Amino acid sequence: MKITTIQEKNFEIAVVNSNEVLIMDVQSALDFMATVRYETSCDRIILNKSAIIEDFFDLKTRLAGEVLQKFINYKVKVAIIGDFSIYPSKSLKDFIYESNNRKDIFFVLDEKQAVEKLSVD
Repeated sequence: MKITTIQEKNFEIAVVNSNEVLIMDVQSALDFMATVRYETSCDRIILNKSAIIEDFFDLKTRLAGEVLQKFINYKVKVAIIGDFSIYPSKSLKDFIYESNNRKDIFFVLDEKQAVEKLSVD
């Protein structure tokens, strides 16, 4: 896992790049948040969807809800970058739509969109 930070407006955002899956369950999500916060002091994170286990995107597993609730509880905003159109699930599309219209969790296509979403209070 490589973590870099970028400054946008008054916000410092951690950009995490990894060739391995970092979030497999709730505990690994908590460990991930703690590591990023310890190494960067950032509470805004950009993460590629390939760093998240595929089960996350199957809402029947409830993993997405459980993991993202931890991000909200710990006041960590996250933007997940990737192509989500590959998933046929209407429930997932609705979940992504609802998330993107709130303030804490975003599913976006690229880093530029992620920075835009995370650099707003």
